[in-house]
Amino acid sequence: MAADPNAWYYCLTHRTVERGVGCRGADRMGPYPDEATAQRALDLARQRTESEDQADREWGKR
Repeated sequence: MAADPNAWYYCLTHRTVERGVGCRGADRMGPYPDEATAQRALDLARQRTESEDQADREWGKR
């Protein structure tokens, strides 16, 4: 899948935000709608993981 030239990505290798074509896809997170969201990529991933972990714990209590 080709990178969206208007979308923002977070490069895990360089720990920087990139727009459009940049580092290889396996090294990036995204796409994100704007630069500010891409800058928060790791925090967003952490929050989603914590939310899913909590859902798993709740499901296990049933």
